Amino acid sequence: MLAALREPWPWWVAGPLIGLVVPALLLVGNKMFGVSANLRTLCAIAAPGRIAFFRYDWRRIGGWNLAFAAGILAGGVVAAVLLAGPDEVAISAATRADLLALGVRDFGGLLPDDLISVAALATPRGFITVVGGGFLVGFGSAYAGGCTSGHAIMGLADRQLPSLIAVLGFFAGGLATTFLVLPLVIGLGQ
Repeated sequence: MLAALREPWPWWVAGPLIGLVVPALLLVGNKMFGVSANLRTLCAIAAPGRIAFFRYDWRRIGGWNLAFAAGILAGGVVAAVLLAGPDEVAISAATRADLLALGVRDFGGLLPDDLISVAALATPRGFITVVGGGFLVGFGSAYAGGCTSGHAIMGLADRQLPSLIAVLGFFAGGLATTFLVLPLVIGLGQ
């Protein structure tokens, strides 16, 4: 059993399990799946003051989602620390070659240290990647009314046209970033 948990699960197992969260949340508490709404909840907890957007009963409205996100974080820690296998993260040879050509050399962990680490924050490419990327993800999620998980998993399952448009935008933005922006940002450190 432990050996099976340490191996990557095939998409046809992991995907349906993630998808089953949507009907489970609807059946158990009529809740909508999504994670980015927790940013609003955290802001409401930290600074409820004068901003009307943050003045609401976050315990009643967002408390369950905050607990859900904490469960995701705890599951990630358990998987990364206790269930981590001895092998490196599986990256195809073609992807590894493409990343090497862009100047990414660290394949030892879940994220490349030469792009995403505390030390990398002092470099232009690390700062742009972490701070600039984080800002754009947060702004985009707020502007789109949800993140990729909320729109792609919940919104598409609920056949919402705005979610389809948002998901298409997320993928277009991801492709543009991968092929146009990332090579420029990585090139700042070379």
